Amino acid sequence: MTTILLVENDPLQAFVRKSVLEKKFSDVRRVVDAAEALCLVEQQPFAANLGMVVSCHHSAGISGPAFVAELHTRMPALPVLVLGNGEETPSDYAGDHVRFLHKPFTTDEMLAAVGQMLAKTERKTA
Repeated sequence: MTTILLVENDPLQAFVRKSVLEKKFSDVRRVVDAAEALCLVEQQPFAANLGMVVSCHHSAGISGPAFVAELHTRMPALPVLVLGNGEETPSDYAGDHVRFLHKPFTTDEMLAAVGQMLAKTERKTA
């Protein structure tokens, strides 16, 4: 079973986004910040099943681009979907395994992006 890690510090947004993701994907885990996400990635049992990260955090101490870069030092091929907050731009994020959705985006756009990124990863590992 592939795990999707949702990084979201806003409880309401986390509830909505996790609920939406769980309608299509069976294993969604939410953390509140980048530090917690990076700690989980260091745990081999969790990392072994991690399929992608959906990041919409506004974490103190680390920017979104720095979080994605740090995540990719640990798992270079891990897909990361960044949900823009209106202050960031796609050019803030580099790499083949990163996709950026501009705000505003619909839940259908988010689900489609997650599905496409997971499918692309599954094709490469098959």
